[in-house]
Amino acid sequence: MASAPSSCSPAGRSPSRRSGLHLPDTTRELVKILVTGPFGVGKTTLIDAVSEIRPLHTEEQLTEASVSVDDLAGVREKKSTTVAIDFGRISLADGIVLYLFGTPGQERFRALWDDIAYGALGALVLVDTRRIDDSFDVLGLVEESGLPYAVALNTFPDSKRYTEEQLRRSLDLAPQTPMVACDARDTNAAIDALLALVQHLIARNTPETR
Repeated sequence: MASAPSSCSPAGRSPSRRSGLHLPDTTRELVKILVTGPFGVGKTTLIDAVSEIRPLHTEEQLTEASVSVDDLAGVREKKSTTVAIDFGRISLADGIVLYLFGTPGQERFRALWDDIAYGALGALVLVDTRRIDDSFDVLGLVEESGLPYAVALNTFPDSKRYTEEQLRRSLDLAPQTPMVACDARDTNAAIDALLALVQHLIARNTPETR
């Protein structure tokens, strides 16, 4: 990737508009990105907020049968869950197009991880500060895969307040790992989180100036 996008809006479009299925003529770089995190953290919501095409979802209703395997602590209002992937697309400035693949958050879908992660250049890991411990398994998977990543703290009305130092220490983040606050429902905030990841990927692939 050549340079960082210069705008928080997708390729000059109004964030609320859905474009056609065809890629822009200015497309230069196609990038596969994972949107990952624990169950109920807001991955589907974020992809909905930014995708310029109608997102693909594999949502199923939660039933009584899942109570014993899906921990609903902190997300009691959740009625459905992703059982395969979410998929969306967003065109950024400088001809960069992100293909967004949302992963299931439950341990029982872990077998899908390698297939979904194949070919990805990076991951945006969503974290709920009300349930920080739930993020450890996903962060471990991302680190084991060797994918560079950024952390987006999805804010909720009752989110707990921590300092950046406390959060980085709790999540055991490397100093260079981007960490941003994000309301997954807000298009611009969600795009900013993706931009933090894209800029991180660019910096990792740009030779140091001597």
